[in-house]
Amino acid sequence: MKVILLSDVPKVGKKGEIKEVADGYARNFLIARGLAVMESNASKKILEKQNAEAAKLDEQKRAEAKQLAEELAKKTLIFKVKAKDGKVSGSISTKQIEEELKKQGVVIDKRKIKDNEPLNALGTFDIRVELYKDVIGKIKVRLVEE
Repeated sequence: MKVILLSDVPKVGKKGEIKEVADGYARNFLIARGLAVMESNASKKILEKQNAEAAKLDEQKRAEAKQLAEELAKKTLIFKVKAKDGKVSGSISTKQIEEELKKQGVVIDKRKIKDNEPLNALGTFDIRVELYKDVIGKIKVRLVEE
């Protein structure tokens, strides 16, 4: 029996895929639990509509992420740190970068900051931020002595 999956099902497929499964498995498990519907012309049309809406939403989010990446490229975060002979005591974490961005009106989750190396030297660093699937932004972070 061919079914359209309504959500990801392990070892079967991902949401929106059309899969051939055993009749009993489809009726007694997938359809009964709301994980799939039987394939028909009406359900194919609904699936196509949902895929078109998802593609449109994906493109909109990608455009927003690109705009944010351009905005971030213009920003430089300055941290004043205690240093002795050019060596910083401690380091700047992703949490501190996230908080500094919030002060400037940009909300980014600290888990999206991809450079995990500790910032523990004076100078300017380029930090990568994954804003969306294929959109990577960069922030300049400068550490200066107090």
